[in-house]
Amino acid sequence: MIAEEALIDQLKSPETREKAFAVLVNTHKERLYWHIRRIVLNHDDADDVLQNTFIKVYRNIEGFKGDSKLYSWMYRIATNESLTFIKQRSKKSGISDEELKNRMVENLEADVYFEGSEIQIKLQKALATLPDKQKLVFNMKYYQEMKYEEISEVLETSVGALKTSYHLAVKKIETYLKAD
Repeated sequence: MIAEEALIDQLKSPETREKAFAVLVNTHKERLYWHIRRIVLNHDDADDVLQNTFIKVYRNIEGFKGDSKLYSWMYRIATNESLTFIKQRSKKSGISDEELKNRMVENLEADVYFEGSEIQIKLQKALATLPDKQKLVFNMKYYQEMKYEEISEVLETSVGALKTSYHLAVKKIETYLKAD
């Protein structure tokens, strides 16, 4: 595994950019895919958003200042691309974000790439009722087992605010599941 500083230097150098970018993609594509997939829910949409994410990373690597870890920066791009995708999809279809999220969950049951059980579908329906930030924090903490400090870097939010968001998300999910 190449050190992050060396990889960043290679990404910024025209002579080594292509090879370094291939390493970057191979190293992070799976984790980023699952992060995106938990937001957009559909496999094909997640692939599209992942591709857009890597295009943005490639085009903007020169501007990466190193204020955060490279992965946190990429995660932030993936998160923003995912949320933008949902907003654009809801505008195109002329329905609210909430209605779109409900349809996305309903489509999960027909998605051949979704291997979840009935309880996973219920959990996704509960997550669809959460505000975007609570959903993001829950996904990062619960599914990806990220530490609050890492989530703080990605979402540029204080650890205290993240703990509150996670706690609220868990309570709302519990309430939703008990009511069902």
